[in-house]
Amino acid sequence: MLYWAIVFFIVAVVAAIFGFGGVASASAGIAQILFVIFAVLFVIALLLRVMRK
Repeated sequence: MLYWAIVFFIVAVVAAIFGFGGVASASAGIAQILFVIFAVLFVIALLLRVMRK
């Protein structure tokens, strides 16, 4: 999931460089959502690991 967040971030940066504002903002929004989901799942996995020990 982090991979896809990075891919959408790169797409957003490239689109912004070439002046495609709509595509850039959509890609940036998707990248943010994916990163937040990744971060939440990562924290949950860490907490579950600590609780198992």
